[in-house]
Amino acid sequence: MPPDDELALLRRVAAKDRKAFEALYHLYYRRLFGYVLKLARKADMVEEVVNDVMLAIWSHAPQFDGRSRPSTWIFGIAYHKALKALARRPPEAADGAEGPEPVAEGEPESLAARRELATVLGRALCSLSPEQRAVVELTYYYGLAYAEIAEIVGCPVNTVKTRMFHARRRLKELLPELGVSSHAG
Repeated sequence: MPPDDELALLRRVAAKDRKAFEALYHLYYRRLFGYVLKLARKADMVEEVVNDVMLAIWSHAPQFDGRSRPSTWIFGIAYHKALKALARRPPEAADGAEGPEPVAEGEPESLAARRELATVLGRALCSLSPEQRAVVELTYYYGLAYAEIAEIVGCPVNTVKTRMFHARRRLKELLPELGVSSHAG
């Protein structure tokens, strides 16, 4: 959907149009679910956070000033709601006991290798702080520019660059430990 259509939809939500809110919900639910899951890495909290985001959109749509794209504003809300939800949870011990997913019989070797790599990368991303993980996810999974990421996470562009620098450095250290060559890809 073009940003102008999303803006019109958001303005209708600001006027408490339930049909517009339902359309916005369906438009964003999957993207928000995937984003929050990647950021929080805790499936049991994702639905709650997405619902909190949608409630915030319903409540605060009249305050949207149009200085950014609606998606930037919405993902900014999701970022802050996910961080708050993570802060409320006690830290869990990461024992690394999870191994790679078992390879299904008859599964092509290349698919099995990609699945194993995805598991290892997921563990490496989990080792980053939520702030660093958000920058990596928004850059590589969502293709956003640093300026838009800065707006979403509520910090200067230079802070985004610093977080990315430290995240890349940490991943470069971790990937060889997890059995992935840092020169791959």
